[in-house]
Amino acid sequence: MTSKTFLRNLLRVTILCVIASFVIAPLLATALGGFKTNAEIRTSAFGLPESWNFEFYNAIASDPAFWRYLGNSLLISVLAVILTLLVGAAAAYVFAQIRFFGSRMLFSYLLLGLMFPFATAILPLFIQVRDIGLLDSYWSVILPQTAFGLSLAILLFRTFFEQLPRELFEAAYVDGCGYIRFFWRFTLPLSTPILATVGVFVFVQSWNNFLLPLVMLNSREAFTWPLGMMQFRGEFVTEWNRTLAFVTLTIMPAIVFFLAAQKYIVAGLTGGAVKG
Repeated sequence: MTSKTFLRNLLRVTILCVIASFVIAPLLATALGGFKTNAEIRTSAFGLPESWNFEFYNAIASDPAFWRYLGNSLLISVLAVILTLLVGAAAAYVFAQIRFFGSRMLFSYLLLGLMFPFATAILPLFIQVRDIGLLDSYWSVILPQTAFGLSLAILLFRTFFEQLPRELFEAAYVDGCGYIRFFWRFTLPLSTPILATVGVFVFVQSWNNFLLPLVMLNSREAFTWPLGMMQFRGEFVTEWNRTLAFVTLTIMPAIVFFLAAQKYIVAGLTGGAVKG
């Protein structure tokens, strides 16, 4: 290895470490804050606690309300992911494999959702959900999240599907395999990277969504964890250590899910970058 290559690699590693520190430092401070006293949080937010106190983590983990909030968020996020993957993949498959009049215009129309601010639609969305009788139910959050996630999902799916070998479909068609069967038997099994990529994006967005559940959900039994944290924060307004412990426990599922699927995310995002 030449000195020039060594310096280039050293610079690359240094830059990556600096960027990683900006991401890891807030998470680490949040997790450590659950073990500290309020005085320690104010004086040494990023330092280690003088004594490791598991009282707040144990209290939250033993609270049935915490697990109810977590279960509601998990149910909503998983159903939103499933619906987005099914509808988005099916729509993108049509755009990628079937040529019909107006397909480009329709595809461009669907992509307009990427430029549509979610907050501007919250009032008419609330009225529509109320009129069809879904207010204060899980579906009042799941269906809008699915709708707003379809634009990005269709874009990523279509780009990936277009890179699949055309000869594979032609050979399957000769053997009597139609579009629908080819979609289920060949396209989806070959699209694991992009399925994981879209699934992680939708899951994290749904898991952290605050505005939509705030507007659509009224009963505490249906609250997701961001609403539960707001309720929790109101009860323990001065206990930052308890609040930080609550936040740490609730963001762990999203972090674990992201880390488990990170290799598929990279493969999915780069799968359609090179054609041939």
